[in-house]
This record gives sequence, C-alpha cells and structure tokens, in this order.
Amino acid sequence: MKTITIKPLTSELNEDYLDFFDNRAFTDDNPNGPCYCTSPNQDEKTIKQMVRKFKIFGIKKTLRKYAIKMLNENKIQGYLAFDEDLSIGWCNAADIESYAGFVPAFARENACGKTISIVCFEIAPEYRGMGIASAFIDRVCKDAKTKGYVAVEGYAKLSKESDAFDFQGPIQLYQKSGFVEVARENGQIIMRKIL
Repeated sequence: MKTITIKPLTSELNEDYLDFFDNRAFTDDNPNGPCYCTSPNQDEKTIKQMVRKFKIFGIKKTLRKYAIKMLNENKIQGYLAFDEDLSIGWCNAADIESYAGFVPAFARENACGKTISIVCFEIAPEYRGMGIASAFIDRVCKDAKTKGYVAVEGYAKLSKESDAFDFQGPIQLYQKSGFVEVARENGQIIMRKIL
C-alpha cells in the first residue's frame, strides 16, 4: 500500500499543482479535462474572457495561464494528494463565499453558518479506488473545524450513469464520511457534515 499524504495548497506547492494538471490529471480521456480547476473561483465575466482565448492559444495553454495567475494571487484553494513527492490528486475546497457562481443557489438558501464547500476532485487514474477522495474529505473537515467552521458541504449529482467522471463526488463518498443530505434540486444534492 502506498503512503499518501494530503497537504493544503500553499504557494510553495504551486509547481506541484501545475505538474499534476500538466502530467497526471485527465490522462484517461476523462471528459472533464483538460482542466486546471480555475472555473470554481472565477466570475462569469472572467470565464467568458478565458473561453474566448481558447481559439487563439488553445484550451490547455489558456487554462494553464489563468491558473498560474490565480495561483500567484492565492485565488485557488484546496488540497493536493502526494505519493511521496509526486502530486497525484486535487480537491478544490474553500469558504463557500469564495465560489461566485459555482455553488448552487439553493445551497446558499439552505446555509447553516460558516461553511467550507468541496466543489471538485481529480485523482490520477492509477490512484483511483485507493481512498484518496475520502482522505481529502477527512482533511478538509479536520482543518475546517480547527478554523471555526460550522459545516462542510459537497454537491453530489443524481445520475443513473456511472459516477466515474463526476468531479464533485458521488453521494456514497460523502455518506461514508458522515455527511447527510440537506436538500436536492435539479438533480443535485447538498451533502453536509456539521462539525
């Protein structure tokens, strides 16, 4: 069994973040890629501006450029998973208020106080099924409690299809970590854990 460690993203780990998205994320033709997990922390205007540049510079190069800028401005927050010194997974998690339009409106309507939102997971294909997403959730909850947060939320989607490409995580993942359903709307479920 490999020893996996989970670390909060800091400026010292920016190169590891880029290395993960450059070389190991979405290498299985996952339809969510290419991605550098920038959209959750961007407003609609910035996303549209970025998309317009796809035709000029290419999708991956444009996303990477925006990611570098956002990393330098500390606008991307979350956790990296490591196998020794190799970054092998990512979880985008931060204060619910840092996600302009990415968190569903009905989640804000069902708020319970100071909340951390988990909005994205990506794990290198060869590391899936090893409990890394659960380890991310455990670390997010531990850190959120230490920082005085009331709850941690995830936003699972109802789907009859496989959850293999569900970047927000399946319902079962959250249930396994002690989260409960709070509300559902338009095929999406708020899964919450009170700390």
